[in-house]
Amino acid sequence: MIQEKVTELEKIINNDYSNFAGMVVLKDGKTLYENYFNECTATSRIHVYSVTKSIISILIGIAMDNGHIKSMNQRVLDFFPDYTVKRREKTIQNVTLKNLLTMTAPYKYKFTPYKKYFTSDDWVKFTLDLLGGRGQIGKFRYTPLIGPDILSGILVKATGQSVFDFATENLFSPLGITVESNVFFHSKEEQLAFNKAKNISGWVADRAGVNTGGWGLTLSPTDMAKVGQLYLDGGMWNGKQIVSTRWIDESTKEHSRWEKLNLSYGYLWWIGNDKEHSYAAMGDGGNIIYVNTKKKMVVSIASLFNPRAKDRIEFIKENIEPIFENCE
Repeated sequence: MIQEKVTELEKIINNDYSNFAGMVVLKDGKTLYENYFNECTATSRIHVYSVTKSIISILIGIAMDNGHIKSMNQRVLDFFPDYTVKRREKTIQNVTLKNLLTMTAPYKYKFTPYKKYFTSDDWVKFTLDLLGGRGQIGKFRYTPLIGPDILSGILVKATGQSVFDFATENLFSPLGITVESNVFFHSKEEQLAFNKAKNISGWVADRAGVNTGGWGLTLSPTDMAKVGQLYLDGGMWNGKQIVSTRWIDESTKEHSRWEKLNLSYGYLWWIGNDKEHSYAAMGDGGNIIYVNTKKKMVVSIASLFNPRAKDRIEFIKENIEPIFENCE
């Protein structure tokens, strides 16, 4: 019976979600489904775009657990004592770490200056120069690209390690996640090739060696599923507390809301509007780590980039949960 449903599911994937690279479904920590598409395999590593933000959120939590960061209410500029504030700037001084994590920090740009950003040597300073302005602190503004790098800069300043080294030591290695090295771009062509690649394992960094905060990490569907399971299990992995349950609880409840789209936001995690307490890390093109705490399910989908990818939450609720939620 279930095999028939799975066959039907794969028809739907091939017809309507043709950019899937791979999908893993876990229930009660057991793998109920794992499959790969578009010539991808279990060893393929895919650029997961904004799923990177949720990984940064975990690392901030670990840094807090370890005492590297004292409070969510610390001001951003406390971490950058050498930064020179621009003349007449009166807002940046009051932006906090919590504002960055909840997307409630204002920025001076109306249209994202992609070209200037990508050609800049120091993405943290570039972003700090755009933080503040006349916008209102506390008002939701989703910044997919230019914004989260400040969090990477904060991690470096707070821990004394590179983001890559801190993540490898405290998250990737304990979970058995493979992220091989930093990735540097020397041309636009290299960046475009990275976005399409199925075999690059790494994390993009700027010329100063600071890893990206909002994009640029490559993971496999299994890696993504491990992150989801870690959160479902309250931060425990193989008997070791990787990140505190307190941080997970705080991260995955609503702190801000994108009113226009009626979407709830935690600390760089999207929060479901249902009673099941579901939440997700979501990246462009249809990359997702979905966690449903009531059903004890994790679904991870890695996707090859498609600017018009279909809604993955809808796909999971309509096609995945009905098949697997009652499986043992």
